[in-house]
Amino acid sequence: MKPCAALLAVALGLATLIATSSAELPQADRLLPVELSATSVGQFEKIEFTFRFEAQADNPYDPLEVDFRLELVTPSGYRHTVPAFFYQPYERLSSPGRGPERLYPVGRGIWKARFAPAEVGRYSGVALVTDRAGTARSEEFTFESRPSNRKGFLRVAEKDRRYLEHPDGTPFFAIGQNIAFIKDVALQAEMIRQLGRAGGNFARVWACAEDWGLAIEGRKSAWGRSWDWNPPFALTPDGSGYHANTLCLKISGDTGASITMNPCHPVVLRPNTPYTFSGALRAPENTGIAFDLGGPHTISGRRQWTPFKIHFTNGPQTTFPNLTFRLSARGTAWLRDLSLKESGTGPELLWEADPNRPILGVYNQLDSLMLDHIVETAEQSGVYLQIVLFTRDHYMSHLRHAGSRPYATATDYARRLARYFVARWGYSTHVAAWEYFNEMDPGLPTERFYTDLARYLDTMDSYRHLRVNSTWHSPSKDYTHPHLDIANQHHYLRPPSGEIWKDEVASILAQFQLNQQRLTNRPLFFAEFGITDANWQRAPELDRDKEWVHLHNALWLTLALGYGSTVCHWYWDDIHRRNAYPIYQPLARFAVGIPFNSGRLAPTRATATRGLRVFGQQSTDFAYLWLWHPQATWWKLAIEQQEPTPITGAQLTLPGLAPGNYTLQWWDTRKGDILKTEPLTARAQPLTLNIPPLHRDLALKILPATPRP
Repeated sequence: MKPCAALLAVALGLATLIATSSAELPQADRLLPVELSATSVGQFEKIEFTFRFEAQADNPYDPLEVDFRLELVTPSGYRHTVPAFFYQPYERLSSPGRGPERLYPVGRGIWKARFAPAEVGRYSGVALVTDRAGTARSEEFTFESRPSNRKGFLRVAEKDRRYLEHPDGTPFFAIGQNIAFIKDVALQAEMIRQLGRAGGNFARVWACAEDWGLAIEGRKSAWGRSWDWNPPFALTPDGSGYHANTLCLKISGDTGASITMNPCHPVVLRPNTPYTFSGALRAPENTGIAFDLGGPHTISGRRQWTPFKIHFTNGPQTTFPNLTFRLSARGTAWLRDLSLKESGTGPELLWEADPNRPILGVYNQLDSLMLDHIVETAEQSGVYLQIVLFTRDHYMSHLRHAGSRPYATATDYARRLARYFVARWGYSTHVAAWEYFNEMDPGLPTERFYTDLARYLDTMDSYRHLRVNSTWHSPSKDYTHPHLDIANQHHYLRPPSGEIWKDEVASILAQFQLNQQRLTNRPLFFAEFGITDANWQRAPELDRDKEWVHLHNALWLTLALGYGSTVCHWYWDDIHRRNAYPIYQPLARFAVGIPFNSGRLAPTRATATRGLRVFGQQSTDFAYLWLWHPQATWWKLAIEQQEPTPITGAQLTLPGLAPGNYTLQWWDTRKGDILKTEPLTARAQPLTLNIPPLHRDLALKILPATPRP
């Protein structure tokens, strides 16, 4: 193996994956074994394929080096290719107390493929791998797909492109929130479960949260954080530093000068297990380093790189300590190749300590396992995910000039990462959409990037997941891009907006009208919302809105205006800590039976007396409306603590309803109960209705007395 390949293998924890030379594996002997997780699987449910095969490659994430895939034939005779992905097995170790679960890598990495059959019947196929030794294939396999209650992958509704629908025609209106930063997977999985139990069906999750949360691709370093990046890196004082810009760790100064290792992920250890900690040191002979690992250790310096190894047996500790390396005398010392493994074998545990670990093109296996758990929890909870893929700040500087070499390089890395997402999580019907970036610079020439990526996904993502992007200003040019399916709006209530920040209804209505001017032929999702201060930080007023009035009003207004989703609140930790999930249940109950995707709904022209505001959608034989007291703003109720005077004797005027018999349902928007049901016969136009006494708000459904077929 070349030195650079060895370095990459150590950085990835893949030293055990590099196989023998191709000369030792004749092409005729390369039969690819494949294991199926089942011989029968439900329609749109997961079947998994495992390949235990030593491929000839240095980077398992680069399909130009190693490409595992399935070639399947569906019951109807359609042929398509399913990409596979590299997978590091982990073991869940027991956690003391109620801390985050402890995940420990075990054994060598393998490859897997995941698939969800869209047809019922018998599938056949073969597995293939192409690497530097050529192409190997498996024997043919078959499996059965049987009927299930899964609805398939979401798509933009054919008859009303403001909304989504399932392939069976069931409408989908997204009710949910952000759960963006996955740090404690057990805690965030519980958030998804509670959201689902309360009637929510949608969550926006980041898989690009750099070093403060889950990030499949990106820098996670034991030597610093993104918000205060000043690592002790230096070019190695030798030829590899000069010729290849290879980095090492540098300690310089007086006696006791130090650097401290602090991985983003605590390095999990097995109790009572032997380990080997190793590295290499270069320093003048009168200088060395000292550190404490189960006792004091001193490594003496030499003018050439000198390897060292320390064997120790872990006690009851569950994590590796954050080592501090100190100079034993005034001067300079350099460290490289820091490594921690179970003695004799095992994956690399200290991969975050490698300053040469690539930022792009290498994927975090621990975070990938965390996302596995999040996707599985979403499936069990009836929640659909919009997953943000790319770490914006690693790509943004490369996308400044379309047609440039950096632009092409960024596009290539994005294709590779998109392939990994499709291969590992694309099987799930509860992955609603791929969101490329969170809040990309809207001024960058990203049009070509999104087009090239879409064309690649067209060949790779047979499930045709929805595609979306967000920018740091809404609306943006992305709203009209032909290869983006959903428009993402971000908007917060902020003091710099003026008095309108105190009125969530007026603020959202203004934003809706602004965004509609730029929108073409796609749903508009309200992907971020909340209350912030002038610096975009969590506002203290959020704590004073104990009833979550701003969220209640925003949820009902976005439903009524014709968004494809409710507002998705940004402060998921507050929602969980204060158990605000029940706020979703009334709206979820009310939304049942609304024919969002019928193509017959349009904004209502209803009006009301006594100053009430009316918002909603209607057709000639159906309507759903939200009636709101203009004094029931979050500021009036939560900050000024002024309850509005109840309104009685108000009337609703509703044009456009065809003559016929109907049922009226007046709904309590806080309990989710029907307050009153009454028959209605519509004869004259417009229709006039008496509104029940209204304190803050009410909702109304008008349904045909005889259900429409």
